[in-house]
Amino acid sequence: MSRSMVIKVTAGHDAPERCNQAFTVAAAAVASGVEVSLWLTGESAWFAVPGRAEDFELPHAAPLADLLAAVLAAGRVTVCTQCAARRDLAQGDLIEGVRIAGAPSFVEETLREGAQALVY
Repeated sequence: MSRSMVIKVTAGHDAPERCNQAFTVAAAAVASGVEVSLWLTGESAWFAVPGRAEDFELPHAAPLADLLAAVLAAGRVTVCTQCAARRDLAQGDLIEGVRIAGAPSFVEETLREGAQALVY
């Protein structure tokens, strides 16, 4: 059985350490060959917009834009449907490769055999 990780990040600039931890774990898992699905919810939804991850800074942490690029290169990145709507974000506003999907997709991913879900 192969393992996968579904990581939901609920924080952005409002909780920078928690936000960065989620992206760091997702990128580390991708680098280890794990199938990763990163969900951007709440304030982290903004990082799916071009240029927004580049504006995030946290001392002694890898640049968020680099971590996001690593996940996009080998994993899946999703913005929560409701979170996107509350921020007036549409598919065309997002970085290429990021999708918008809702709770049914999140539940489906987390209930797959071998999936490990983490929420930050």
